[in-house]
Order: sequence, then structure tokens, then C-alpha cells
Amino acid sequence: MRLNQCHNFHDFRRLARQRLPGPIFDYIDGGADDECSQRRNSRSFEDCDLVPNVLRGVREIDLSVTVMGQKLATPFYCSPTALQRLFHYQGERAVAAAAAKLGTLFGVSSLGTVSLEELRKTHDTPQIYQFYFHRDRGLNRAMMQRAKEAGVEVMMLTVDSITGGNRERDLRTGFSIPFRLTPAGILQFAIKPMWGLQYVTHERFKLPQLEDHVDMSGGAMSIGRYFTDMLDPSMNWDDVAEMVQSWNGPFCLKGIISVEDARRAADIGCAGIILSNHGGRQLDGSRAPFDHLAEVVDAVGDRIDVMMDGGIQRGTHILKALSLGAKAVGLGRYYLYPLAAAGQPGVERALGLLRTELERDMKLMGCTSISQLSRENLRFR
Repeated sequence: MRLNQCHNFHDFRRLARQRLPGPIFDYIDGGADDECSQRRNSRSFEDCDLVPNVLRGVREIDLSVTVMGQKLATPFYCSPTALQRLFHYQGERAVAAAAAKLGTLFGVSSLGTVSLEELRKTHDTPQIYQFYFHRDRGLNRAMMQRAKEAGVEVMMLTVDSITGGNRERDLRTGFSIPFRLTPAGILQFAIKPMWGLQYVTHERFKLPQLEDHVDMSGGAMSIGRYFTDMLDPSMNWDDVAEMVQSWNGPFCLKGIISVEDARRAADIGCAGIILSNHGGRQLDGSRAPFDHLAEVVDAVGDRIDVMMDGGIQRGTHILKALSLGAKAVGLGRYYLYPLAAAGQPGVERALGLLRTELERDMKLMGCTSISQLSRENLRFR
């Protein structure tokens, strides 16, 4: 299978699976426990039907939106994800370049493998910085100050990861940083030598957002242990309110599900919230964001920008989320599979196909701009 044979999410996933060692593919692909939430994230869209209008004159389509004060050319953006240079040696450089070419926002993770300063200097498209709340409060302040000095527009705090999810695929393969692989995991790397060749012949793997603060070189600290040992489960709303005031700019919370939490986020001055169950990678059985979107929009949509991620695989999924009141949707696995499969050309192809698909779907819906989408376009089974 080749890149030009990839036409949708599932094609890119198959190509990534062919090219990645099993432990790394499973890290991208897997969820928590029985992976019920991960499956439901996508299936939730199947319970909703689109009701198109015709004869509306749809020659020109405007996909632009404004989210947390940032003008985006498309209503989808590249969510921050960790460890991207493990998947392909270009990592965040490929994703940022593809997002900038599209004219949309991209996120940089505190567990990213390219520095946020480099990415900010290289691309002028809006950038969001995602971080976790550490036990070391000084580290939290230092990370926010660094993002401010780099010129990052939006700060994102992930609030659903105060401890690591039970990702059993990773336990079986021994996926960790550095690697401490099981025999089965070692075999998977042996039968995919091209990944290993690229890994050892390019820039050394590192976590530049954390390297001045966290020693991850001694022993095998798994991703789960990072969440469990380094992050602060005592984080509360007072802590977040203090960070919102300190940042003094657009601040959003990722990992909100309940209406009560959405209201609290609006009360403390957040500019946006992202409904998310972390792609089904944290609390298995948690409600799918799309299933809960209408309830949250009805509660706080007039006070705060509501976004969602999780399970987006098609342009029609985006139409349904926007029709319910989401301002935009975030992509994670949707761009990670093409990144792993082919680097920047893969991400550009995937995002370009999604934009083309969305434009076509808008025409078929009889809408020329995102503002024309509404719940009148939807019916639930």
C-alpha cells in the first residue's frame, strides 16, 4: 500500500500499521481497559442523521471559523499529541507545517519532541500549548512563562489525566521511555527495520519542553508512570483559576465532559473548553463527547467557546458537531496515522482530503458557511 492509495482515515491507519513496529502502532491505536469509549467516540456519530437542503446556490464555500479569538481557515485543527518523533522522525515539524499550509491551529504538547520555540518561529499560524499540572508548582509556572515568551497564543490545560489510564496494549508490549520491551515487542521492532534505521540516523529523541525539569533518563519510566508519579491529583478549581489569571490570555481546558465542569470553566474566565475523553485512553466507559455536546452547548455555549475531539474520521462527523454548536473539532489519531505512514506528505494529504470532503459535504447540505449549520440539519435516531 502506498500514500496515493490512501483516501480516508482507515486507509492511513492500515498504512501506518504496515510501517510501524507493533508497540508504537499500539500506543497510537489503543485505548484504556476494554477500549469501549474509544469505539463509541466514532460510533456516536452514526446515531445522528443529516438533513440536507437543496437548490441553495453553493458555488463558493467558506469554511473559516474564529475560535478563542483565533481565525482558522478550517473548523478542524491538529490537537496536541505526545511523542510524535517516535512515530516519524519529522514529528511535530511535519504536523505544524501541514497545519500552517492549511491555515489552521496546531497544538504542541508538553510531552512533545520538538521545542515550542522552534515551531513558533517557523510557522505563523495560531499555536496552542498543552500542558499537565505537575506536583512541582514552580514547574507549572515556568512552563506557562516559557510559552508566553515564545509567543504562543492559547494555553491549554489537560484536566482528565491526573493519573494514567490503564492501557493494556502498552503493558503487553513494554512500551516505555526509554524502551524496556518484552520479547514480543522486540520481535515487532526486528521485523520493521526501516523504522529503526530512521530512528537511529536522525536527531536524538528528546522531550525539550521537560528536559530542564524532569530527568527521564534513569531507568524505564513508562508514559503511565509519568502521569502517575509526576502529575498532581490534588489539582482543583482554585489552582486552575489562578493559572487562568496568571496566563492573562485565551485559556482552555481539555478533558471536560460534565455540564457542571463546563459552567465552572466559564465562571473562572476560560475562553474555551474541549469536550474530550482523551480519545478513550483514560476512563473507559466515559461518555462520548459527541453524545454530550448538545447538553454542554445549551448550558454554556453563549459564554464560552465549546469544542470537542474524539472519534472524528469524516467530514460529516465535523458537520454534525458544528451543527450541534461546537465551534471547531480537534484531530488526533486522524493525523497521527498519516504522520507515521509518510511524514509531512502524509499529514498534508490527510488534512487536504478532509478539507475537500468537508467542502463537498457543505455543498450537499446546501450551506455556504459554517454559520448556516444548525440543529435543523440533524435528526437523531
